[in-house]
Amino acid sequence: MKYLPVSADSIRRAAQILREGGLVAFPTETVYGLGADAFNAGAVAKIFEVKNRPHFDPLIIHIAALETLEKVADFSVLSKETRQKLFFLAENLWPGPLSIVLPKNKKIPGIATAGLETAAIRFPDHEAARELISLSTGAVAAPSANQFGSLSPTRAEHVRDKLGNKVDMILDGGPTRIGLESTVIDITTDIDKSRHGEGSGVKILRPGGTPKEAIEKLIGAVEDGSPVMDASKGLVSPGQLKSHYAPNTLLVAFNMEDIEKIAYEKESAYIFFDGSTRDAWISAQKSPKSAVIRVLSETGQVLEAASHFFETLHELDNGKILRIFVQLAPQGGLGNAINDRIIHACT
Repeated sequence: MKYLPVSADSIRRAAQILREGGLVAFPTETVYGLGADAFNAGAVAKIFEVKNRPHFDPLIIHIAALETLEKVADFSVLSKETRQKLFFLAENLWPGPLSIVLPKNKKIPGIATAGLETAAIRFPDHEAARELISLSTGAVAAPSANQFGSLSPTRAEHVRDKLGNKVDMILDGGPTRIGLESTVIDITTDIDKSRHGEGSGVKILRPGGTPKEAIEKLIGAVEDGSPVMDASKGLVSPGQLKSHYAPNTLLVAFNMEDIEKIAYEKESAYIFFDGSTRDAWISAQKSPKSAVIRVLSETGQVLEAASHFFETLHELDNGKILRIFVQLAPQGGLGNAINDRIIHACT
């Protein structure tokens, strides 16, 4: 396994590995991805093997140019209205932490999409990721670079520690900027009513780095999709299983109203959304200075909190702590995405 900092040379070498059917872990603005050539079924199969990922869970296809969209998606079955929605989203929110479910081009092998006729496609807002994709085949299938169901990696060290020599190369681009996976939205309601229900509109299948409010400003009201519990019927998007993004340590969620009920425990850790909540808890509990306490954002900035969430869980999931108590974020925007990850990790 090669472990190299991001540079023009290391990106070229990584792109060559992808073209030859290998696996590369690389940074994006959301989390680190484990990439393979999206057109190579054998290479994509390696992702499932390395992650121990069930084959019913589809991958996201990453591109680095809008021109590539026609090579990975099939526009012929989309209505004029849906094409217009796609145009608005792509023009305003790409590159960015948004994955759009579209009918797939037949060039994309079925293993990448769990046998579905649709694929979630994303245009990442990360220079190194886009350069890597551009120098490879133009499309890279990439879930998060971790063992299936476990904490998402926000640093190259997380990938190295969990996957190690199972990956041909790890590109170290430092900590990720957003720290939560992309939002996944399904706009294909006009071609497959069975997945949505008659009359149902566009759905967010997984909240993430692009807030719902930003999407609705462009294309109107968007529904919140509920997780698909019966995997035998197929998952349309990653992150729809009941339990996901979980540390080995037991996680317990609480909100601001529960603050006085959360008693100090010697072998537990406490993650607060902001500094004022932490201070209120310390005052109420009179916890000792040795208490293991972390704050996602001292001033309550939701983007800062999101970027620290998985990194903080990685730090505390060290086998020395029996339980981690974590405060839910305020609802709305990225707060919904943070809470989605907390709830999945607690289940």
